[in-house]
Amino acid sequence: MGRRVVVIGGGMTAVDAAVQSKLLGAEEVTMVYRRGKEHMNASEFEQDTAAAKGVTIRHWMAPKRVLTDGQKVTGIELAYTAPVDGKLVETGEITTIAADQVFKAIGQTLASDGGGLALLGGKIAVDEQGRTSLTGVWAGGDCATGGDDLTVTAVAEGRDAAESIHTFLAGGSNG
Repeated sequence: MGRRVVVIGGGMTAVDAAVQSKLLGAEEVTMVYRRGKEHMNASEFEQDTAAAKGVTIRHWMAPKRVLTDGQKVTGIELAYTAPVDGKLVETGEITTIAADQVFKAIGQTLASDGGGLALLGGKIAVDEQGRTSLTGVWAGGDCATGGDDLTVTAVAEGRDAAESIHTFLAGGSNG
């Protein structure tokens, strides 16, 4: 674990990475998020928990580049951001945070046309058992419709899909 850790992101995964870094012995842990507190995907409770554990949360900062000495990370360069006419823009001001470890926890999007899967709102469309539009294909978690960005939800959806898959493979009609 680094002594000075920077976590990029504003969601639950970023909070988890930051809090765990602190608990694993990092002296300084800073989360940086490109928008304001009210825009973070992490709940206010999670943000407060991170702060109570000693994590510094800095808003309106976007990563530009990770700095190194050629061998190891020495910091991260960030651009200050602001909303202008409904769009997020960089202000032209740059700052640096010293770090020897940087984590990127900025979420993900489906980088596909679905490959034949029906999509809904940028996610894979599934029914209550996790079945997709393709026979014999299931999906769950935050890539599927209705899926929360929570591990416990993804695990529950995996369990439900496994039961449906078992029925399908046993010759049932859940395909």
